[in-house]
Amino acid sequence: MQTVIKVKNLVKKFGDFVANDHLTFDVYKGEIFGFLGANGAGKTTAIRILCGLSAPTSGEISVAGFNAYTQTEQIKKNIGYMSQKFSLYEDLTIVENIKFYAGIYGLSDKEIKQKSAELIDKFKLENQKNKLIKSLPLGWKQKLAFSIAIIHDPKIVFLDEPTGGVDPITRRQFWDLIYEAADKGITVFVTTHYMDEAEYCNRISIMVEGKIEALDTPEQLIKHYNVENMDQVFLKLARNRE
Repeated sequence: MQTVIKVKNLVKKFGDFVANDHLTFDVYKGEIFGFLGANGAGKTTAIRILCGLSAPTSGEISVAGFNAYTQTEQIKKNIGYMSQKFSLYEDLTIVENIKFYAGIYGLSDKEIKQKSAELIDKFKLENQKNKLIKSLPLGWKQKLAFSIAIIHDPKIVFLDEPTGGVDPITRRQFWDLIYEAADKGITVFVTTHYMDEAEYCNRISIMVEGKIEALDTPEQLIKHYNVENMDQVFLKLARNRE
């Protein structure tokens, strides 16, 4: 399997506070990798480093084949990113958002025109393409935001709690898009607080107080901790640190 994210002994400190404490893991091409942990566990700090937005204190980190210390601009060109809190510009139309982000990701005018048409057709939005994003239901916004995040065919897409606040049916549809992307070879690095979603991942890392406490497939983690589901795995690890 081709490794697209390689992390060895990643440490990130803020003064005396250790946000990431010697994290070590690999993520592979086309894998759906769940990065879980309670609020304050250190997930966001690690993701910022992997996205080239923050420098690690120490450790060996490469993303899409690029060094996280010296090649952050190359990393940014080879990844996509979607957050629950900020994804699309509410005061731009659907088609304006598509063209804007495609331009940021460096697509040519010809590619932008082609990709825009493909997305509009895929979601059957021809009659709504000139509507403002803020007029769309949240579920549609999230599905569209994900598709725009991978419009440039990145090697990796980072999804930071992408389905927060949407209904179960829309969440299931969103995960269909994730599977579709993974099947095309895009690596999906996802954080979520929904433990049923965690079971959709190929492998899962669970962070507790800055450290990775567990890393395996959902099936193996459930078996190892002798519980019935990932929710119980998560609670067991969290309570062990209380």
